[in-house]
Amino acid sequence: MRIDVNAFLGAYPYRKVPGTSPEAVLAAMDRVGIDEAWVTHLPSLFWRAPAEGNDWLYATTAAYPRLRPVPAVHPGLAGWEEVLSVAATHGVPAVRCDPTFLGIHPAGEEMRVLVAACGTAGLPLMLAVRLEDGRQRHPNDVAPELPPAAVRALIRSDTDVRLVVTHADRGFIEEVHFGSTPDESARIWWDICWIWGPPEDHLETLVRTIGVQRFVFGTGMPLRIPESSVAKLDLLELTPEQRAAIESENVRAITTA
Repeated sequence: MRIDVNAFLGAYPYRKVPGTSPEAVLAAMDRVGIDEAWVTHLPSLFWRAPAEGNDWLYATTAAYPRLRPVPAVHPGLAGWEEVLSVAATHGVPAVRCDPTFLGIHPAGEEMRVLVAACGTAGLPLMLAVRLEDGRQRHPNDVAPELPPAAVRALIRSDTDVRLVVTHADRGFIEEVHFGSTPDESARIWWDICWIWGPPEDHLETLVRTIGVQRFVFGTGMPLRIPESSVAKLDLLELTPEQRAAIESENVRAITTA
């Protein structure tokens, strides 16, 4: 079983990206053996009201059972609480908020209220450090990256919240993990899409020093090719149990904790 926690549907505003339709994402999943993907409506992350894309997301994923919706929420807009209520009725695996794209403080009052609400509702909260390498971003794409300090502040602001942080590199992960208490770090999961494999072996180092239980499989497709994340695991010397933990078992811990 292989579950991708970090995928998107829909067009990207800053460049042409192939393979953004549900059918194309499913074809890519079949190509690399992904059984299930958590998906967000990519265009809505750049809208003033990102939750307006959630109805399309729910309707689309209902037609494709292998795609599980991760709706977007903006805690600075009126009615954001309803997004969480609707999400719960759809049985979503997580909700998503990217504060730097929304123009709100990544560890400010709005985010802390959202974190508390997610903790109370038992909904994991997903955040991306970045979506693209800064060297290839469009000049108008000026949203700053999520800072490690914000993740540390959010995880310690509520004892019930669970965070899934995507697109983080080794330095970011180590700064957050080793700057958090054991209880705090046990409520954060990291996808592997931005962590270097060989020859730098950053993923191998993190699995050894932080623990395999903290990592989940993610691709970032269609902005990134899914083969990259699969290759990282293929090139690691993992036991079958360790590989299963990253590919699916740790995901179950997120959604059932």
